[in-house]
Amino acid sequence: MDPLQNPANPFYLHPGENLGMILVTLALDGSNYHIWSRAMKRALLSKNKIKFINGEIQEHVKMDPLHGTWERCNMMVISWITRSLNTQISHSTIYIDNAENLWKDLRERFSKGDHFRISDIMQEINSIKQGERSVFEFLTDLKVLWEELDFLRPIPSCTSETKCHCEVAKIIIGYRDSERVMSFLTGLGDIYINVKMQILLMDPLPSINRVFSLVQQQERQHTGGELAESKSAIINNVDSQELKFQGQGYREGQFNTWKPHGGWKSQGRARSKNY
Repeated sequence: MDPLQNPANPFYLHPGENLGMILVTLALDGSNYHIWSRAMKRALLSKNKIKFINGEIQEHVKMDPLHGTWERCNMMVISWITRSLNTQISHSTIYIDNAENLWKDLRERFSKGDHFRISDIMQEINSIKQGERSVFEFLTDLKVLWEELDFLRPIPSCTSETKCHCEVAKIIIGYRDSERVMSFLTGLGDIYINVKMQILLMDPLPSINRVFSLVQQQERQHTGGELAESKSAIINNVDSQELKFQGQGYREGQFNTWKPHGGWKSQGRARSKNY
């Protein structure tokens, strides 16, 4: 098979791919670089074109038979990236004709200030509370912050040529996961105090998904109890209103009976004043 017709080859271009394709709907506006870049990387990886921006595929010399193929793929990637930029940023990149250089330019311009963003995220994680949110909504908001923090501050991996057996990265991941469990439990409302104490007494701490399952069970029981109490209160209120109405009728000394053609008719005064 011709390598250029092999979908596994980075130089392969599907007949349906064109310069006008929009790979990500989120447009880079300067303030959302980290979210945008992650979405764009995923899209380029799915198109098998990530190597054109990370430096793994360099420009071929003009005498190389693959130079024309590289040029077409390079321009395709540039077009996909610029289509996801806002108008002002897109105009500022019009003269960059290398996908790798374009990616570096955007990163250097808009990824600065990572330390400020990391500080903001850590502060928000440490101060976030459940409030009126459900347990699911609270954990979802926390996960968004955790994932962005992981993107800005990834856990390092061993780069030694010799296979490492110290499992330091595994230990670091364990510490991180424990911190997330405690952060989640700390932010929960006071109604979960019992289940929080039970989980914190576990050794080792369960995973965040297991903790979420335990807390959600408590939430269901609490919600079910509130519904039962609300229903009981409504029934008691209706019963008390009926008794009040009947008591007023007797105290007024009126006996009412139903007549088929005349509705309720008074039948005279009651003999007894109170019943």
